[in-house]
Amino acid sequence: MTSVEAGLGTDVTSPLSLSVLDLAPVRENQSSADAVAASRELARAADRLGYHRYWVAEHHNMPAVAATNPPVLIGILAAATGRIRVGSGGVMLPNHAPLVVAEQFALLEAAFPGRIDLGIGRAPGTDPVTSWALRSGANGDDAVARFAEYVDNIVTLMSPSGAGLSVGGRTHELRATPAPRSQAPVWLLGSSDYSARLAASRGLPYVFAHHFSGSGTAEALELYRSSFVPSAELAEPRTFLTVNVVVAESYQRAQELALPQLLAMLALRTGQPLLPQRLVESAAEVVIAESHQGLLEAMRARWVIGDPQSAADQIRALAQTYAVDEVMIHPVAGATATDPADRAPAREQTLELLAAALDRR
Repeated sequence: MTSVEAGLGTDVTSPLSLSVLDLAPVRENQSSADAVAASRELARAADRLGYHRYWVAEHHNMPAVAATNPPVLIGILAAATGRIRVGSGGVMLPNHAPLVVAEQFALLEAAFPGRIDLGIGRAPGTDPVTSWALRSGANGDDAVARFAEYVDNIVTLMSPSGAGLSVGGRTHELRATPAPRSQAPVWLLGSSDYSARLAASRGLPYVFAHHFSGSGTAEALELYRSSFVPSAELAEPRTFLTVNVVVAESYQRAQELALPQLLAMLALRTGQPLLPQRLVESAAEVVIAESHQGLLEAMRARWVIGDPQSAADQIRALAQTYAVDEVMIHPVAGATATDPADRAPAREQTLELLAAALDRR
């Protein structure tokens, strides 16, 4: 049992696993290359501290985010770590051909057996113009409408038997190669009930984007669990919770470190440009419009922000509320002007302090 898992849980018989979601944020004093280096160090910290899995997201044409290509980034992070599962949270499937995704993750699984997760989402992860460019001018509506079919294709292509493709009156074998000894599990991700229904009907594991949506989590998880149909891949429903987290030695310091990401999310919600994330010092100088105060406070209330003990208590309470034995934290602590460009010390500290606080319980 890992250092994070030992002695933890929603009750004495149910260990609580901690995992990490990383959007590879880019801040004011960083290049995208620096942000990738910081993510690599954060993954190493998570590996050392006993976190269960480390997932990266897919976003495009955003100066504030460096995670544009999950398979490539997963390869970098898996090579830099030795134990932790590494995966996508997620690959935005309408942007890609199913066979390409299946081959990418078959290759990753062959290189890092038993350590790869394929999380799939239905959103484009970018603006309409960039979506058009990603699809070489093709109509994205068709890809979204065929999402369920594409998911089925990936699962089939990654299976040992593969698929049979009928062309010109002949059936041709088609499967993702190289053929790994093991198969990366496919997870469906979403922030509405669509993916919950689809995951349940296909017998796949499912994750609701609680860290982003903040509402509808209980309803989506109940829908998934109540309508789950067992499959060859999964006998029972499997899910976990995602949440934005900032942990520091004091409550006040945690609030200061949370402000840069809160301002970034406020910009997203109010249609402002998504610029590189502010440093803690410059975030403290921002005057927030009175009309935006309510939205900012509503977001703050849904996040876990505090000292180690209060953060650990909040994580446990969330796990109990949503009946999960795994919580994936999105460490969103900001950086100061003196922090090295290729590290994210406050994000690493969030992982360290939270793991230690939960391990003491």
